[in-house]
Amino acid sequence: MKKFVNDPKNYVAEMLQGLALANPETLRYVPEYNLIMRADAPQENKVSIVQGSGSGHEPAHVMTVGKGMLDAACPGDVFSAPPADFVYETVKLVASPKGVLLLVNNYTGDRMAFEMAEELSQAEGIEVRTLFIDDDVSVEDSTYTVGRRGVAGNFFVMKAVGAAAERGVDLDELYRIGEKVNSVARTMGMALTACTPPAKGSPLFDLPADEVEMGVGIHGEPGRKREKLQPADALVRELLTAVVDDLPYTSGDGVALMVNGLGGTPLGELYLVYGLAHKQLVERGIDIRRSYVGEYCTSLDMAGASITLLRLDDEISDLLAAPAEIPVHVF
Repeated sequence: MKKFVNDPKNYVAEMLQGLALANPETLRYVPEYNLIMRADAPQENKVSIVQGSGSGHEPAHVMTVGKGMLDAACPGDVFSAPPADFVYETVKLVASPKGVLLLVNNYTGDRMAFEMAEELSQAEGIEVRTLFIDDDVSVEDSTYTVGRRGVAGNFFVMKAVGAAAERGVDLDELYRIGEKVNSVARTMGMALTACTPPAKGSPLFDLPADEVEMGVGIHGEPGRKREKLQPADALVRELLTAVVDDLPYTSGDGVALMVNGLGGTPLGELYLVYGLAHKQLVERGIDIRRSYVGEYCTSLDMAGASITLLRLDDEISDLLAAPAEIPVHVF
């Protein structure tokens, strides 16, 4: 393994410290609870939004803290849920009079941590609601989940509720918006290679050079099947068919199309995938109105990609177009 790592136990803390040092005017790092928060949080006139999960998925979620998106992110160690008491302390730090919305990707450990934090916070009189995100069509259950997993489609939920929160909507309305976006988002990913967690020092699973994992999870969980490597057009068609058929999306639908890199795929290949997906959607009569290509929800250094579709209407389109200021989009 060749990585920029000192002690693997300090990998997340050193990453978060670097993130805060690079953005001193907008972000605050609280080492006691391993969290990143907006420097101006909480604000009395808006609901605070908190998300967290295991680390290793950057920019999710610590690099999406900022105006128009998250107020705080509470990460755990690599591929591990944060401790419930850390989530609880995060809620207390950012609690506003309008309440707190917790966003949780649907993994068992994350659900347990955030549900416990919600109960503890409500016992102190803090108004809190928790929204679970489950856009992955790959499998119903995995080692990490009960039900569908939350993956890159989570970004559309963050963006929509973040924009609405900046406009001052109340907690119930914010929950409605998040639930609506989640209900029309679908994702499926595939791996070309395994990833290497710093603490393990070797690939997380074995994937022969001539095979791919179709439907892989962002923690390396098994997908639908192992299959032989095929030309890109065939791989994209398989991913896209699984996504389109699930909702289903139909001719005439307006959508946002996201091609998300899993950490080790060159940007050129991601745009190649996007071009193929765009062409195949047009053939189905589906109208691509917004485009997203890049790394949104990664799996350390895994080579691979996921495709997400989001069915648009006027409300969702308006919220996606709203401005946001986060580290990964500042130039």
